[in-house]
Amino acid sequence: MTDIFREVEEDVRRERIEKLWKAYGSYIIALLVLVFAAIGGWQLWQRHEEQERAKVAASFIAAQRISNPTAAASAFVDIARTAPKGYATVARLSEAAAMVASGQQASGIDLYKQIAQDDSGPLGMVARLRAAWALADSGSRTQLEDLLKPLNQPGSAWRENAQEVLAYADYRAMDMKSALAKFSELAADPQAPDSARRRAEAMAAFLKNGGAVSYGTVPPDLALPAPGAAKNPSQPGAANSAATPPATAPAAAKQAPAKK
Repeated sequence: MTDIFREVEEDVRRERIEKLWKAYGSYIIALLVLVFAAIGGWQLWQRHEEQERAKVAASFIAAQRISNPTAAASAFVDIARTAPKGYATVARLSEAAAMVASGQQASGIDLYKQIAQDDSGPLGMVARLRAAWALADSGSRTQLEDLLKPLNQPGSAWRENAQEVLAYADYRAMDMKSALAKFSELAADPQAPDSARRRAEAMAAFLKNGGAVSYGTVPPDLALPAPGAAKNPSQPGAANSAATPPATAPAAAKQAPAKK
């Protein structure tokens, strides 16, 4: 009896499956086709993206090898126009650096600031830091503090870098007391990067030893008189004799030996 009931259940199940297939089989097939097509299209798109990234990377490396800053900036502009977002931002950073190196400091700093406004992530922080270094020699204290404010916050991973810029700005402004205090604090900060801490130690030692004291200007090099020149500059022909050796200098070499 058990076998009979089992066979009846299997027949009923088979009939239900056949009915479902007749009703929805075409939809199931279409769905499977769409799924496989989507998988294939996604793989093709991934391959295309990898090829494009490889092309952009090659162009970026080639631009980095350009020795002329102006030509390099132009190359990075072309990359930023067509590259994906990540590469485009990095290309804009390199473009700004090339502009500063080529003497277009104001334009380069403006581009750094624009990148910082457009990107609140690590690349934007890098742009702020580079702009601050470019302004450290000529910018006002207010400009630097406003630019570095997002970095110079408690708990920020960029705080020590911002403090190094501000310490250097104090040094350039001849505020040696403040510069020494900031560099000494940075040198003793265990959270600071090793490179920044070593630079701060060197600058603190430099300032402690009086390296920032100005001793005046170096006089221009004085022209040394030529051998045989007149010792009294007021004598006629003294200036000419200091510039050229005397015409009679080789005369002694031409004398004939004395007769015995």
